[in-house]
Amino acid sequence: MSHEVNALGQAVGLPVSGWQPPPRPPRAPLEGRFCRLEPVDPARHAADLHAANALDDDGRMWTYLPYGPFADLDAYRSWLETVSAGNDPLFLTIVDCASGRAVGVASYLRIDPASGSIEVGHLAYSPLLQRTPAATEAMFLMMRWTFAAGYRRYEWKCNALNAPSRSAAMRLGFSFEGVFRQATVVRGRNRDTAWYAAIDGEWPALEEAYRRWLAAENFDRDGRQRLSLTDLTAPLLARRG
Repeated sequence: MSHEVNALGQAVGLPVSGWQPPPRPPRAPLEGRFCRLEPVDPARHAADLHAANALDDDGRMWTYLPYGPFADLDAYRSWLETVSAGNDPLFLTIVDCASGRAVGVASYLRIDPASGSIEVGHLAYSPLLQRTPAATEAMFLMMRWTFAAGYRRYEWKCNALNAPSRSAAMRLGFSFEGVFRQATVVRGRNRDTAWYAAIDGEWPALEEAYRRWLAAENFDRDGRQRLSLTDLTAPLLARRG
């Protein structure tokens, strides 16, 4: 049952016992086995990130983002300096533990402690990060912090035409919630926005799925996965789309 009935016979939401708004994400590292996330520092990260992004020859990674690609390192560093100063979005650099190089960016945004809701977005995964265990572990580390901190809802939103992002959301355990038509205008084009979310009650099973996938025994000696994360998370989704 997802609601109660009050004395007037009206449906009302279930009580949230002992609810306390969670803290905002701190400017602190999130440590994993394959990667580390840390607040963006243009002085330390810009050169690595720009070089890694430059491996995306045709600019495919920027199509659905409202910025990029950047003409040169100075332009990219200037953009990083602007976004790194903010707390919402809170931009994080994804550092590959094996190489020590910054290889991608993600952020917490639309941070609403009063409602217990927070979103992950602004994902800019360079070719050095794409399709690696570190790429998945970065999302695990951010989701784990979210629910450990006391958030009730973790959101993923993307352009409804961005098929890879929609597939990634479900692979990572976000359930489809619908499409907001004509939600915004990006780069002079209409954007319908697809909404996905994971909620706190789903987290224990999702955490177990992530841990099984990330376990050393799930990869052979060539680094190939034995069991896919999609196989582990698909049964946990409330809705696909």
